[in-house]
Amino acid sequence: MRLTLMLMRRNLMPNGHIFRGKDRLVKKVELKHLRKLAGEFAIEEQNMFYLRYPYLTEEESQGHAKALGKPEMRKEEVTNKQRKYFKADVTLYERLGHLRVNESWD
Repeated sequence: MRLTLMLMRRNLMPNGHIFRGKDRLVKKVELKHLRKLAGEFAIEEQNMFYLRYPYLTEEESQGHAKALGKPEMRKEEVTNKQRKYFKADVTLYERLGHLRVNESWD
């Protein structure tokens, strides 16, 4: 009996993916969904308020970064990273310096 019910229920299901496509099951909107959506809208409105009236102006924040020396720190980080990955520049003169030991005209 139970097996028959399960097999007959299968015919009532939509073709393909249950929640996508032309034949799909649409979930009913419940009160908890509306409350959640209202809460998300409230959070979004609060975020927009903070973006509309920032604590510091752009000029103040730029001066703040310069006062802390952030551009110089950033430049130093980049050069340190480059030093880590790339070898220092070596000239041919430095590479062959060991051959100039017995030069008499120096």
